[in-house]
Amino acid sequence: MGNSQGKPVSSTDEVNLNQFRLLRVVGKGAFGKVRIVEKKDTGLTFALKYIRKEEVVRSESVRNIIRERRMLEHLNHPFLCNLRYSFQDIEYIYIVVDLMNGGDLRFHISRKCFTEEAVRFWMAELGCALRYIHSQGIIHRDVKPDNVLLDSEGHVHLADFNVASDFRPGKPLTSKSGTLAYLAPEVYEGGGYYCEVDWWSLGVTFYECIYNKRPFEGRSQDVLSENIKKAQPKYYVTNPAVSVPCLRAMSALLEKDRSKRIGATGFDTFTSHMFFAEIDFVALERKEVPPVFRPSSDKTNFDATYDLEELLLEEAPLEARARRQKPRAELREDATAKEIREDELHRLIETMFEPFDYTTVTYQGYVQELQEQDLSGFRANGVFSNAAEAIAASTNPEDCLPCTTSSAHARHYSQPDTSRNSPTSRTEGSAGHLTQPDNTSHIEAHDSQDHTANAQDAPVVCNCLERVH
Repeated sequence: MGNSQGKPVSSTDEVNLNQFRLLRVVGKGAFGKVRIVEKKDTGLTFALKYIRKEEVVRSESVRNIIRERRMLEHLNHPFLCNLRYSFQDIEYIYIVVDLMNGGDLRFHISRKCFTEEAVRFWMAELGCALRYIHSQGIIHRDVKPDNVLLDSEGHVHLADFNVASDFRPGKPLTSKSGTLAYLAPEVYEGGGYYCEVDWWSLGVTFYECIYNKRPFEGRSQDVLSENIKKAQPKYYVTNPAVSVPCLRAMSALLEKDRSKRIGATGFDTFTSHMFFAEIDFVALERKEVPPVFRPSSDKTNFDATYDLEELLLEEAPLEARARRQKPRAELREDATAKEIREDELHRLIETMFEPFDYTTVTYQGYVQELQEQDLSGFRANGVFSNAAEAIAASTNPEDCLPCTTSSAHARHYSQPDTSRNSPTSRTEGSAGHLTQPDNTSHIEAHDSQDHTANAQDAPVVCNCLERVH
């Protein structure tokens, strides 16, 4: 994807790790960690996700990382965890996003029960986020409490676009990507799907916030998928009782018939539902409606052991690694096929994971297809002449081509609002975390027919890009 007015403008002093003061580690993912950082020249705090290139290459996740980075470049919304900077060095990829110091939704719903009013507020804000990304031609595909982050005020933000995909009308997606327990029936049925799957996942999240359990369970992937395809969740008697409008809203989101699922058939079907009808969605999206629940400011909403783990268990913490990185060794003439493959993927990262600085770019949308981007004549010695060739070389012949969105979905934004929807200033006492750790690994969509119940939490990643052309 390219901007219609060209690439983001780079300053003479391109963003790098030295421009940030490294604070505490607050989360851990499959390939790296998340920590709070402070921009030295502004005092603003952010969340830094740093990912080891070796791990990304080894797990064949290069395309997912590049795709996520490119999508985030074109998104900017009050209820998303927006990209602010991206850069790389010899060893790491760095993604800097808005700091959410209120914890993730999983953290909170696992510790207390919330009122319908609080849950309604969260679902309404998430509905706005889904409406926005769908209008940009993007399906999230992994909406769940773990990927919903709260800011210090209590507003929710949708995060983690690792398995998100572009889509086009008339070109349904087919891969089983996401987290097993949150996949919609149509994903398991294999007939193709569009953005309606995100509204189903919102319904599963909604149900979980009300009952503190998921609507569909199973001891294996087969059992779980059959239960989801039946789409017959149980609605329990509680004290206090769940209201009829709330029950109907959950049921309308967990509707197997996509033509009747609210949100999927138009955002107005969501906003006009009796459970949400009293909300002023215009004011809500401006963050003018006060949250019902505000995270405690005198408690940490993350596990402090990650900071200690980095100091005690890592061979070289990030600070030390940044000072003594060595260039990657040149490929030997007698290199094995595996070594050649890994070298190609490293070159793909170096070429296509581009730097980004939100203070130097105006979001103009894009008209340039990914396949047409110039990679400065790469081809000799295992490198490539264009982006399409580069990604194609990193996939199997039967895999899919890179995702792009038609010009009908061109993005048009102004400069990011740095007053209302900006990173938090450390001088205001900001400290907190991006998310609770993802303790589950990424697994292939079709590598096993008998996943355990724990696998229901694991994102299922299709390591090819969708065939949407």
